[in-house]
Amino acid sequence: MIRAHGLTKRYGDKTVVEDLTFEVRPGTVTGFLGPNGAGKSTTMRMLLGLDAPTRGRATIGNRSYAAHPAPLHEVGALLEARSVHPGRSAFHHLMALAHTHGIPRSRVEQVLDLAGIREVATRRVKGFSLGMGQRLGIAAALLGDPATVILDEPVNGLDPEGVLWIRTLLKSLAAEGRTVFVSSHLMSEMALTAEHLIIIGRGRLLADTTVDAFVRSSGTATVKVVTPEAAALSERLAAPGVQISSETPGVLDVHGTDAEHIGRTAAAHGIPLYELTPRSASLEQAFMDLTRDTVEYQAPTATSRTTTTSGTSATGAAA
Repeated sequence: MIRAHGLTKRYGDKTVVEDLTFEVRPGTVTGFLGPNGAGKSTTMRMLLGLDAPTRGRATIGNRSYAAHPAPLHEVGALLEARSVHPGRSAFHHLMALAHTHGIPRSRVEQVLDLAGIREVATRRVKGFSLGMGQRLGIAAALLGDPATVILDEPVNGLDPEGVLWIRTLLKSLAAEGRTVFVSSHLMSEMALTAEHLIIIGRGRLLADTTVDAFVRSSGTATVKVVTPEAAALSERLAAPGVQISSETPGVLDVHGTDAEHIGRTAAAHGIPLYELTPRSASLEQAFMDLTRDTVEYQAPTATSRTTTTSGTSATGAAA
């Protein structure tokens, strides 16, 4: 169990994390999401005792990380895959860590196999690709067979096979009853991997909920309706909060009501339906809607963006 209570971190007059309180429970993969600059990395560093909070407290297994007598046996973490001496081989890096915690060589051999880097174990780390470095970092995190795993962007640099491996690994660790806390910018991957979400923006908690509940609560869900009497159905469905659009004749996208209400309304007025399909928002869209006002830097939207080519703007006016 990971607990953060009132975590606050300030650097001078800048507040990076403010009054952050949440719990990460064992037995499930919890995703840690937020825009760039939201304070995710700082929060993880405070959980691991690498940064001291200005105010508040963080515990892992009911005590601070520093209070664990053998941290690798309790907490496995990956915050920066490249924090390895470049002249060491993967094997010797893991052996050095193992020696500090009384971990046998047999466990080093196991995690090399688990991470899929057995064939490159004797190569110097400075020659590793980003993906290989990530695999080594994850092997190190799992070296002590910890009850809690904290990973910052673990799929960074991995190929599709590696991403699938991480997804399967995280789910299996949670299924064993471990606490798994993982940050990622890949919403599609979080949708497939995580069951619970902690979402922050500008250092503040924005959401603490399950993936399913978060997506369901998004205001971007629609219902696709196919009917030969689209105009008549649109008139019957008109109500405050209901938005209806159509890009194809006979096909409606209805926002603000559910499929059951649409079906009952059509039946009550004898309007035939050829298709009635609820379309949930994606995790990515729900996340974008929630964090829209908390991003550090915003690119112009498609409608406001202009481009310049050969001295002429997109509106056709001369530059």
